Formats: sequence, structure tokens, C-alpha cells
Amino acid sequence: MPRPAHSPRPPRYDSAAAIAHLTAADPKLGRLIQRAGPFTLRVASAQSPFEALVESIVYQQLHGKAAATIHRRLLESFAPVPTLEVSGTGAHPTPQQILDCPNAQLRAAGLSANKALALRDLAAKTLDGTVPTLSRIRRMSDEAIVDHLTQVRGIGRWTVEMLLIFRLGRPDVLPVSDYGVRKGFVLTFTGLKPFADGKPAKVTPADLPTPAEMERRAKKWAPWRSIASWYLWRACDLANGTLTPRPGD
Repeated sequence: MPRPAHSPRPPRYDSAAAIAHLTAADPKLGRLIQRAGPFTLRVASAQSPFEALVESIVYQQLHGKAAATIHRRLLESFAPVPTLEVSGTGAHPTPQQILDCPNAQLRAAGLSANKALALRDLAAKTLDGTVPTLSRIRRMSDEAIVDHLTQVRGIGRWTVEMLLIFRLGRPDVLPVSDYGVRKGFVLTFTGLKPFADGKPAKVTPADLPTPAEMERRAKKWAPWRSIASWYLWRACDLANGTLTPRPGD
């Protein structure tokens, strides 16, 4: 999932209450929270579901820099059109414009044939109401959003979970298929040492927890599983040396 690009802001939920609950409910998770430091997640909720999913499709299976270039080229290819929707990142094509544009335009931006088909399906399902508007999606439950958006070609549950956490700021999402969350779970709860002989720990596929294992432990984290997931990502950063533990840890 790409980083939010629309004037990111803190989530609207009470993160201090979330951290207090998680620390009391799960002392091991509380120690991770203490080591990792403040909760700094930001969301970009001004972005429409259509815009967010266009970006998600572009970013799939690509490194961030390459995906950002393709996404920029895609938007720029529609720039001369006067009816573009204006958003926090500048002009964005409407669903109808995605449907009407020639395949050559999408391919010239760097999109694969599969991604071009996924964008057209996203556009069609936005126009028919399967993909809700921003005002409507804000009133929907997490599972209803998953049910609607996974009907789009190329959009799976993980992609929708990233949208729920990073775009809509939903507080109780546990992405059990996410590798970083699974690795962070291992590092936090199974006794695997973050470092061995001065090197980051190697987590093998056999070490990774099953969804059922994660969900059992995460029952005590509700209704703040998004915040817990964010800290499990930070556990990976701590193990990789890309995040410095707080002094005194």
C-alpha cells in the first residue's frame, strides 16, 4: 500500500486510549509499544475510494519509486482534459475517463495489461455503485467495505485492509496475511531474538504464525487491532535496525 498523499492527518480515534488498553491487555505488546515509541500513523481520508484503489492497483508488486513514476505518468496523461476531478495530489481522471481512454494511453504510462484491465473494472464498478463514494464508505462497516471492494478485479482482502487502516483510519483491523505483521508477531510473542550475533533475526516461513494463532491472541486487542498491527510493523523496524529503541530500553 502506498503512503497517503493527501495532507495526512492523525486518525480521529483516541490513540492514547488505544495504547493504554493494549498495554494493559497484553504486557508483551506493551513492552513493544514502549520500545517503539509514539504512535505516528497518519491517514489520508480525503482521497476517494476510487482514487485510493487506482493508486493501490498501480503499486501492486512494484517498488515504491517505480510505482510512483507510473502513477504520476498516468495522472499526467489525463492532464489536458478540462473535466478532471481536482484532489489533494492535483488532477485525477474520473472513472468514465478511465473507461473511455485507449489502451495505448494506459500502457504508455507503464501499466501492464492486467493492471489496465483492473483499472477499467474499478472504473466500471465505481460507476455502477459497487465501489462506494467517500461519503458512503465512511458509513459502512469494515466487512461491508471488504465485501464491496474485493469484487473489483485485482483487489484482494489485504488491499482493502490497507485502505481501512491508512485511508479511512479504522481502528480495529488485523491484516493476518501481511508478512510484516506476521513477522512482527513472531518477534514480539514467540521468543525469537531480534538479533543474533549482531545480525537481524531470520524469520523462516515455518516461524510465521497462522491466521488462527494471530486472531486468538488479538481478541484481547479489540477494538484497537489496527494500532497493534502498526506496532507489529515497528517490531520489524526495530529488528532491522531502521528504528532506534527509546532510551532506557
